[in-house]
Amino acid sequence: MPMPDSYLDYPARRYGMDHDRYDWSDMFQRQPIRWPGGARIALSIVTHVQHFPLDMPAKPFKAPGALSMPYPDFRYFTNRDYGNRLGVFRILRLLSDMGLRGSFAINGCIAARYPAVVRAVVEGGHEVVAHGLDMGKVHHSGLTEADEDAIIAQALRLLRAGSGQAVEGWLSPGRAQGFNTPELLARNGVRWCLDWANDDLPYEMRTAQGPLLAMPLAYETDDRVVASEYFHSEPEWVQQVKDRFDVLYRESAEYGGRVMSVPLHSWVSGMPYRVEYLREALGYMLAHDGVWTAPAGEIATAFAGQE
Repeated sequence: MPMPDSYLDYPARRYGMDHDRYDWSDMFQRQPIRWPGGARIALSIVTHVQHFPLDMPAKPFKAPGALSMPYPDFRYFTNRDYGNRLGVFRILRLLSDMGLRGSFAINGCIAARYPAVVRAVVEGGHEVVAHGLDMGKVHHSGLTEADEDAIIAQALRLLRAGSGQAVEGWLSPGRAQGFNTPELLARNGVRWCLDWANDDLPYEMRTAQGPLLAMPLAYETDDRVVASEYFHSEPEWVQQVKDRFDVLYRESAEYGGRVMSVPLHSWVSGMPYRVEYLREALGYMLAHDGVWTAPAGEIATAFAGQE
């Protein structure tokens, strides 16, 4: 049976992008960004703290890192839960040892299930970022606006109450969004999000509820991606992080400040055989002059102040 002519119709197809969230921009032609203290690099360390439900649905898709064995998948459930019992505290100790502050992207249900985790993050001087409700509740355009709004509102309510922070940053489970997600985030008081991985600087997105800042969060040098998708070793990950930093640092001398984002997972980099590689990568970057380490929200504020 031949395909109907309507099969190839796509009303959003045109020259340019298939959305109007932001204007296309060449980063090398923008006005230079200046970070506090004249820093060349804003180092943004973002640790994912996640809960993968045993009964997480398979449709429309599972978030990366999801349980994959027949129910009940205790093997992978406990491996992921290692991050909430041990890994997150190991990373917190490392950051404390190095005198660093970062962001912790936490599933909302963690505030109810493991309140000690949220307390430890706050007591360590770190920023809480909303990371959806749990890893089984991905955002997609099959959700009704009301259902997605309820998920976002519940996640933010739990984390704001558990942390005492404003929680104005967002990272979707699996970085997945639907067409309504930016509007719903802005409606619920979110000022910036980490889902879009197409820049090394923040940029402003348009929503019907006002502007939403897209903050850089690297994908290819994400610890989980490198280990579980690329099957590279820990020394290879360290080298990739160093190489990324070197290029950004070199560019910053001519073109202005850059953001070096380091995405971590408590159940990946919090493992005993990986945490010292994290120390090596961070130590390498901190050995350079002009590196300002701050939570993503503070970087967002510093950027917005220059617009």
